[in-house]
Amino acid sequence: MHEVKGGRTSDLRFQVQNLTRVEGEGSLHLLVRDGAVAEAHLQIFEAPRYFEALVAGRTPNEVIDIVSRICGICPVAYQMSAVHAFEDLLGVEVEPTTRALRRLLYCAEWIESHALHIYLLHAPDFLGYPSAVEMAKDHQQLVADGLRLKQVGNHLLALLGGRAIHPVSVRVGGWSRAPRKARLQAMQPALHEALRLARATVDVALSLTPPVFEREPRLVALHNPREYPMNEGRIISNDGLNLAPQAWGEAFHEIQVPWSNALQARGSDNLPYLLGPAARIVLDNEQLHPLAREALAASGALESIRVNPYRSIVARAIELVHATADAIDIVDAYVPPERPAVEWTARPGTAAWATEAPRGLLFHRYEIGEDGKIAAATIVPPTSQNQAAIEADVAAFAPRVLDLPMDVATHQLEQLIRAYDPCISCATHFLDLSIQRAPA
Repeated sequence: MHEVKGGRTSDLRFQVQNLTRVEGEGSLHLLVRDGAVAEAHLQIFEAPRYFEALVAGRTPNEVIDIVSRICGICPVAYQMSAVHAFEDLLGVEVEPTTRALRRLLYCAEWIESHALHIYLLHAPDFLGYPSAVEMAKDHQQLVADGLRLKQVGNHLLALLGGRAIHPVSVRVGGWSRAPRKARLQAMQPALHEALRLARATVDVALSLTPPVFEREPRLVALHNPREYPMNEGRIISNDGLNLAPQAWGEAFHEIQVPWSNALQARGSDNLPYLLGPAARIVLDNEQLHPLAREALAASGALESIRVNPYRSIVARAIELVHATADAIDIVDAYVPPERPAVEWTARPGTAAWATEAPRGLLFHRYEIGEDGKIAAATIVPPTSQNQAAIEADVAAFAPRVLDLPMDVATHQLEQLIRAYDPCISCATHFLDLSIQRAPA
């Protein structure tokens, strides 16, 4: 604790530096005044990475490879939003097999990303360990199961994308090379093992007791009446929004806040909104794979997922069941396409699309010039859209921990932020909390 020189008598400041078990660099600042939270700032101080500038002057296929480098955990999401945007502008119709393979690639990413977050980043919070390494000493099988799930996702990513991190096979119109049926079929035993582990993961997630906390969030996700949303769908919300995936900017906008290097996104009413597994489960549960829908119904957790952010770990577990079961079905039905990619012709215009990254809606917009190259780009990742919702949840929850010991307060605030699985650099160590009190 550090005394503040000056300031209002009842001011109480929390400073949480170096957020851990998220991807990137961030901290948390709280100002409590007269028992109420006056400020809740998630401070992101990543250096600029200039991806929107790096893609300028590049062709669409070059962009697809470049944007995959934005994130090592969810590169497919960046590739999918880009390739769908370009194909929408260019009028490219891909073969049904290509569409199925892209969904399979997304399933692989959801499997590895959700397994990483559930077992290695978030479960230690619930079980009282500072890291997965410490947790493994007492729960070796639990960590081994999480690593096995992630391994299956990574192997499927490598098979389809050429490598597990920053895949290189996605192209406008299809693929650089489509996989052979025998190679995909050889993944089936591992995928069935992953499905078994995913169903067990739901039980693990349900056994973890979350802090008592409820709020009424605004939820936003893609919706496709024919399937659980990944690559395609309209942007909907629980308060009536219904937009084409190209039209993100009609309902949302980005702002610069003084405490963060990263832009934040808000709705047209300047209020926060929530993306990600919890939003998808609530808005799209009828489109889940039957096995995942069965697991959700048996859990009885739908309402708690909606109102308690700590229950997002259950939502991710349900989505693990969905992604593994969906992957098995796609591999079973796979017939190699006649050709890896269809031909296309460049043209100028605006290309825009949104897909569902593991952490939520990811929007891309590109201006293409007469030379067929990128003139300008806008990339809006899920974490920048969730930032305001994280701050709102922290502000609502913080009064419950102000009188707790410092380490307990720090833990519960970190746990809340980690519930979002923030990818701050697109999000690795977390909160070093100090409290500053104004003098009496």
